[in-house]
Amino acid sequence: MKKLRIVFMGTPSYATTILKALVEAGDIEVCALFTQPDKKSGRGQALNAPHIKQFVHDNNLKLDIFQPESIKNSATAEHIASLKPDFIIVAAYGKILPSSILQIAPCINLHASLLPKYRGASPIQQAILNNDIYSGVTAMKMNEGLDTGEMLGFSYVFIKDLNSDALFDLLSKKAADLTLKVIRSYQNLLHVKQNDALSSKTTKISKENGEVDFSLTCKELRQKLLAFTPWPGVFLSNGLKLKSFECEEVNHNLSIGIIAQITKKEVFVTCADGYVKLSRVAAASKQEIDALSYINGKRISVGDTFY
Repeated sequence: MKKLRIVFMGTPSYATTILKALVEAGDIEVCALFTQPDKKSGRGQALNAPHIKQFVHDNNLKLDIFQPESIKNSATAEHIASLKPDFIIVAAYGKILPSSILQIAPCINLHASLLPKYRGASPIQQAILNNDIYSGVTAMKMNEGLDTGEMLGFSYVFIKDLNSDALFDLLSKKAADLTLKVIRSYQNLLHVKQNDALSSKTTKISKENGEVDFSLTCKELRQKLLAFTPWPGVFLSNGLKLKSFECEEVNHNLSIGIIAQITKKEVFVTCADGYVKLSRVAAASKQEIDALSYINGKRISVGDTFY
């Protein structure tokens, strides 16, 4: 039986989980990997490979890796066409595919949300911020729009109390299973058009998204902590990171941001509709410590403004 030939395009760990499933499948041949170029990071500005490239090297996979700065040139499309893929699988690649590539073979994107609700760069974080009960993965035949292609299949997950890190991991596994099902049964699948009226566009998360203050409600603070873990985290305007906390909705007549109570494990700070019970914090460029040690170092106590 002829193996399905796949060109894979992806960059982070989400994509790596899908690639791993394809490589391990006996009826599939991954003939090339396209990923983002290595990027400089850290104080030393050392070059770091994308997660998926590192996975290929660490596991000694015999897989050609391409990292073009741009895929809009004719040479890239000609190269992909020469590989004669049955499908081009795309998962968090980070680049928009031009029509010259879309026309080579069915390009199937594994989008980490239930389309058409959240299109764009941060569907996972947005689902958590909105306190959605369910999220999931959509397999979509790509067109030239941003996540506007015909839908081929879905996989649903219950997401209550999951942070972004945990949800990324869960959805990557769901996406891997869905990928295999879709390409193996592609000829028999319905191609369902999206209802644009039900869509919204999400944008790329920046560090500034993590800044919070105590005028927010318990629900808003809780969902921001979940959505922005592990990055960029949640922090106050002075750079203090709120690493671990719980919220309690209660009526109080205190000003916002006041230390209302101190226990052996937590510092209670007033927010819009209750208390933020801080247990772990980290000052800018400092190691994480317990909240009690922090306020002792600041020499602030009950009745003082928390800062």
